[in-house]
This record gives sequence, C-alpha cells and structure tokens, in this order.
Amino acid sequence: MQIRRINSEAALVPTTGYSQALEVAGHTRMLFVSGQIPVGADGAVPEGFEAQCRLAWSNVEAQLKAAGMTLDNLVMHRTYLADRRYTMLNRAVRSEVLGSRETALTVVIAGIFDEAWLLEIEAVAAG
Repeated sequence: MQIRRINSEAALVPTTGYSQALEVAGHTRMLFVSGQIPVGADGAVPEGFEAQCRLAWSNVEAQLKAAGMTLDNLVMHRTYLADRRYTMLNRAVRSEVLGSRETALTVVIAGIFDEAWLLEIEAVAAG
C-alpha cells in the first residue's frame, strides 16, 4: 500500500499532525470503523476528558487489531468533541497516540449521543 500526502500550496498547509488529503493506492481492503466511544468493555466510562480520549483511541486500536490492522493503516479519522474546551487536550492525546503518523482528519464540536461521553472517534483504514 502506498500513501501519498497531499498539501496544496493553494490552501492552508498544516504545520503538524495531519495532511489535507491522502491518496491511497495499492490497497486490497478498506475498514470503516464506526464511532468509538469512551466506554470500556466492562461498560465503565472514565472521568475526565484525557482518560476518555485515551479509551476511545484504545477502542479504535482494538477494532483495527480485530481486522488485522494497526494505526499504521489509519488513513482518516473524525473526532466529535462535546465541547470546544477539549480541543487542545484532544490534539495532545491524538499526537501522543499517533506519533509521527499523519492522517486526514476532521474535528467537529457536536452534541454527543450520551451526555457522559466527552468525545467519539470514527476512522477509516486501508490495508
């Protein structure tokens, strides 16, 4: 699989953490991961945004693993935040989880299905 990062000079070029567009070629399968919520397998929702963010990313990774993929296969993700005040902490946790991987991404401030959840993450992977 080949991934080509595209950042047109005619639009804002991101400084860190993501690409404006990704071209993916040579893959044989795609995985669309439904919104992963900050709920553990035991049904527990941790307190605080950082813990919830880490759990939601852990749940994304669990779905990737179940499909025989890793974060290296991630090409796009969308994060829904319950409140704008979580923007910078979300970015910090995402950067830690993804490391040097650059995906296409969108962050949306939205009402989340359950008021206890502070975020939800959906993803697309290719392999």
